[in-house]
Amino acid sequence: MTDNVHLAGRMSAAGLSRAELAKRLNTQIEWLTGRPGTLQVRHIRNWLGGNTRWPQERQRRALEAEFGVSAEELGFIRPARSSAHPDSAPEDPVDRRHFTAGAVSFAAATLLSVPDATARPRVGMSDVDALEQRFSELVAADNTTGGTITLETRALAFAHHALERINVGTASTRVKNRLYASAAAFTGTALWSAIDAREPERAERHFDRALRYARLAQDPVAELRLWSHQVLLSGQRLGGRSEALAAAEAGRSSAACRRDPLYRSLATARLAGAQAQVGEYTSALRSLDHARTSLRKADPAAQRPSWIGFYDEAELNGLTALVMEDTGRHAEAEAFLHMTLTRLRPDLLRNKAYYSATLALIQLRQGEIERACTTALTVLPEDAGDSLAGRTRTLLHTFHRELAAVAPNTRSAVEWTNRYTEAKGTQP
Repeated sequence: MTDNVHLAGRMSAAGLSRAELAKRLNTQIEWLTGRPGTLQVRHIRNWLGGNTRWPQERQRRALEAEFGVSAEELGFIRPARSSAHPDSAPEDPVDRRHFTAGAVSFAAATLLSVPDATARPRVGMSDVDALEQRFSELVAADNTTGGTITLETRALAFAHHALERINVGTASTRVKNRLYASAAAFTGTALWSAIDAREPERAERHFDRALRYARLAQDPVAELRLWSHQVLLSGQRLGGRSEALAAAEAGRSSAACRRDPLYRSLATARLAGAQAQVGEYTSALRSLDHARTSLRKADPAAQRPSWIGFYDEAELNGLTALVMEDTGRHAEAEAFLHMTLTRLRPDLLRNKAYYSATLALIQLRQGEIERACTTALTVLPEDAGDSLAGRTRTLLHTFHRELAAVAPNTRSAVEWTNRYTEAKGTQP
């Protein structure tokens, strides 16, 4: 029996066995304290079974660093201060300076110097720059592989690190705003990872936090990104299309759109998608025209955060294809997808897989069975260890189901079924 379902759920989502988690936590402990951890499988078993309800401090910090959430959110119960907890051994002496910055992943823990125990360290723009560099690295990882639980937890750990810089250090108002913006950016990446993995409940919690940080930062660009994500998040929920439209309108009316045509273009393209989903087809087509006009006015050399780097003419063509499909213009949707896949940047592997899967589904619905199967086969991972992002995986599942309904016995369908079944069996 598993008493701690929260920890068990996190382990399952991350694909971690008890032995693997113990090994990873021992690494975290070494990074956090300078001394190797000594956790064994029996410790994990005791946590899962509820025999140990409040692990030792170094263990708790390592758990929080690994999963990016508090010990309480992992299902552990803090003992009353008035009495020692019978289920836990006495706390090991811990160098608290290593934990002042909070529970962060070992990568985040090495970003800044450890604060002095007797003084509040000065936090400056170099600290912000270091965080923003890590954010760019996470964006690049997401562009390649899509949302994963590892990426999500790393992003949350860096967000926690940014907030702790505010709590433990002294900084100017400008630096504090940038740190809140970093927290919003990292939490927004966790939000996007949860959306891509089709975990709407978890994503909603990330959205609420990220929006709060963006507003504390007084950063309209960060807010715009979050509203853009909220459009997709609302669209994943049953009956959420009207909310998606409201989120798209909020993004389109943001100050960031008034200042920069590139942001205005992206927000208007998102608005077009939301309008198409609620049946406002004429408005959707008009919004696409406005999005294209704004994109032509944008300065490609302007300095912007790394998350917007994916958006260009190729991406707009892809978003246009989705609107065309929603409005029933299948041939036009296919044409735009071909343009997208021809011009898409080579590092945007996640988007390439997503739009290829979308193209395969559109071709299938037009009766182009052989072409559809050929396109879909290009999306399957070549290596057994690779996996697909959640939205792409969902599209391929839909393709497989619809293909089986209309042409299960054709040669190309049989080949697809064999390859898809084999690839699906290797997914973590």
